[in-house]
Amino acid sequence: MEKQIKILLVDDEQDILDFLSYNLQKEEFVVYTANNGKDAVDIATKKHPDLIVLDVMMPGMDGIETCRAIRQIETLNSTIIAFLTARNEDYSQIAGFDVGADDYITKPIKPRVLISRIKALLRRGSFAETNPGSIMVLGNLRIEKDRHMVIKDDIEIVFAKKEFKLLMLLASKPGKVFHRDFIMEHVWGNEIVVGDRTIDVHIRKLREKLGDDYVKTIKGIGYKFEF
Repeated sequence: MEKQIKILLVDDEQDILDFLSYNLQKEEFVVYTANNGKDAVDIATKKHPDLIVLDVMMPGMDGIETCRAIRQIETLNSTIIAFLTARNEDYSQIAGFDVGADDYITKPIKPRVLISRIKALLRRGSFAETNPGSIMVLGNLRIEKDRHMVIKDDIEIVFAKKEFKLLMLLASKPGKVFHRDFIMEHVWGNEIVVGDRTIDVHIRKLREKLGDDYVKTIKGIGYKFEF
């Protein structure tokens, strides 16, 4: 029997919860709802949803605080969190990604578009779960960690050590936005790096070798891998 996907919707406006619940249930998702941050954390802890759609602007415990609280719960580390908000300012998005959000959806949004975004996020999560080992196949790209090898369209591409490590990090979770500070910490660690443009130089090298379609820049935040 195929596993039913569980989704938690969090918004302080009941009409939005009802509207989104109706459309997601038609797609045979199991849907839970909460109209405040505290209830969202409680429900998430008990139900372990696969994905949480979380409004940013809520009274009391807002979406940023709620996301931060959820990310501190070890059993919810792999839960996908997408912010749903009418706000599209850069600082709001940066704050969301800083506390562990996986995506950002601006409302109003048509049900069909929302469902498409949710299914895409679930596919990313499924890819990460089913490809934890040393080989990743992403479209026409094959990355072999143990052999330090990248093959595109059956042609091997040579990467320097840090370039390969950066590519592995970004490709480990397609669609996820990695903050520049996170990249610096996980690729370079405590090494002394000359210049503030180190990441940008390595990103440019990836694009020169792979093409421009794979690595996307999220202005003011960081980078993500798409295929």
